[in-house]
Amino acid sequence: MPVYEYSALDRAGRKKSGIIDADSPVTARQKLRSSGIFPVEMKESLSASKEQASSSFSGSFLIKRVKPAELSASTRQISILIGAGVTLVESLDALTRQVANPVLKKILVQVKESVNQGNSLAFSLSQHPKVFSPIYINMVRAGEASGSLDLVLDRLAEFSERQVALTGRLKAALAYPVLMSIIGFLVLFSLIVFIVPNITKIFSEMNQILPLPTLLLINASNFLKSFWWILVLCLACGVFLMKKAIMRPKGRAIWDRMKLSSPIMGTLTTKIAVARFSRTLGTLLQNGVPLLSALEIVRNIVNNSLIGKVIDDAIEEIRTGKALAASLGRSRWFPPVALQMISVGEQSGELENMLNRVADIYEREVESQTLAMTSMLEPIMILVMGLVVGFVVISILLPIFEMNQMIR
Repeated sequence: MPVYEYSALDRAGRKKSGIIDADSPVTARQKLRSSGIFPVEMKESLSASKEQASSSFSGSFLIKRVKPAELSASTRQISILIGAGVTLVESLDALTRQVANPVLKKILVQVKESVNQGNSLAFSLSQHPKVFSPIYINMVRAGEASGSLDLVLDRLAEFSERQVALTGRLKAALAYPVLMSIIGFLVLFSLIVFIVPNITKIFSEMNQILPLPTLLLINASNFLKSFWWILVLCLACGVFLMKKAIMRPKGRAIWDRMKLSSPIMGTLTTKIAVARFSRTLGTLLQNGVPLLSALEIVRNIVNNSLIGKVIDDAIEEIRTGKALAASLGRSRWFPPVALQMISVGEQSGELENMLNRVADIYEREVESQTLAMTSMLEPIMILVMGLVVGFVVISILLPIFEMNQMIR
């Protein structure tokens, strides 16, 4: 159904603006007049569903516009409204008027209209897969089936807030090293390309053999000054070809294996995947989603094809009557501590709570390991920059020392 943006006046002559969904502009004007609002200007706005389907660029733009923090805040607000006894349609209407993000506002208008036509909330949300993830939709479906939608939405908001907070802490920890790396690279590049040639110009005019470090410095400076664009082009082509390779199943499997097996990042990647697996599976099970359905959902969000294959094998073994911990234990990617805790949870009937504890443990370890790695990066970057600057200084001073010895 089309969505219209309008500017209007109320009965007191005050200006109002907003959006409304209707079959046509005439119907939209009639809806507004029946509510005591008199439209002055009205234009059709591109619907969220059309934005998602129009092109891949618009789909990626939509993902950027609707931030996870905005979605979790909206989920929290609607859970409070439903818990207070407000109907679902009225809650969506109130949330639509409050949301500032225009893309999310349009999506909520369409969701409200779909619910008003008799569709379930889960079905209405599933029409916007670029914004609402499978875990979001399935938890809402479980909440509607159990009659506890407000509690499920509250847990879903808490789950989203945890993920946003963890991502924010990781980004904050990596921001400083990344910024320092960029600044250091630019400083060294400027030093070698713009400053070194002016200093070494006098050496090139001398009729004497220059030391090897000085020759290397002069050649590197000349190459970067003349052919820096080749390096940029090679880097861009390398990134492009890597992305194309990762999009293929075989290339994706190789890339995921490298991430899990690398000596430094492998442990961190494994912990992130286990924490995401445990948190998502525990949250789904808490809200009434069956184990096999929950595992199929988790398989799509672990963001690693090797661990996804482990989950697929576990699903097949669970169908034959085996336990979750035993099925996951056939892989070397799940740590023994996590498997032991999952096994205890299965035996005690507290699998959901135990999965959440596993997630708590590994989320804390991810955060502490990230902070430790970033603290090590700072002295390493300083050391590398010091070595490069020291090489430049020595390369410049060596010919000067040789000239002094010749004069003496």
